[in-house]
Amino acid sequence: MRKKGFHAAAGQYVFIQIPNVRFFEWHPFTLTSSPEEDYISVHMRVVGDWTEAVAQRCGMGTDLEFQPRHRMPSIFIDGPFGTCSEDIFKHEVGMAIGTGIGVTPFASILKSCWYQSLEPNKYTSMKLKKVYFFWICPETEAFEWFQSLLSNIEQQMVETGNTDFIEYNIYLTRGWDFKTAHQIYMREEDDGDAITGLQQKTKFGRPNWDEIFPEIARQHPGNEVGVFYCGPKALSKTLHQKCNEHSKNGMQFLYNKENF
Repeated sequence: MRKKGFHAAAGQYVFIQIPNVRFFEWHPFTLTSSPEEDYISVHMRVVGDWTEAVAQRCGMGTDLEFQPRHRMPSIFIDGPFGTCSEDIFKHEVGMAIGTGIGVTPFASILKSCWYQSLEPNKYTSMKLKKVYFFWICPETEAFEWFQSLLSNIEQQMVETGNTDFIEYNIYLTRGWDFKTAHQIYMREEDDGDAITGLQQKTKFGRPNWDEIFPEIARQHPGNEVGVFYCGPKALSKTLHQKCNEHSKNGMQFLYNKENF
């Protein structure tokens, strides 16, 4: 549940402390819930001593029993704090690009974009009309939690006849074996993707930005596109260069980044 008086914008993050685990440690987590929802959520990957201890306290594990609410550890939250990603609502066209766990801020943003698009009379200040979402994953395990969000949005877009609002592209850069490749081949003609189960097929390899930027420029001539990236610094430099390179003839790609 959302605590009374707590207000957060899409894409923001908080610091979390759990005294029963480490009294003096605060850890940052991006909110994966949207402002339109009546609760707040974060997704925590169990890697390292602190997250493993949190998982055990909550009863998460193969040989543990999930704890009822009254036995859960107390959680202290500091925040929320802003990031550049929340500025995507200031543009008519947005590109959201996440690499690996860098996709986390876009969980909140994509949900908020969708909720606001359903009630344009209520959210009159929202300028956003088109979102291009790119998720670059190093391994198939990374799809698990975010796939359910995309599946839900995909279903709602079909039900409301608004399938053009969010266009998403998922890239798998590595992490497949012979068994996975065989499964993909056997299901090539299926409507859904063999890996994610989504209607949009997973692409293999890395995005060709020299094709993607000109195509978006062609679709939105003379427009201003907000480009928002979250992930390692290596790709950030490339995206910044592409934004500058393809900002011409009245077209502008405005670059914003968050480095993990």
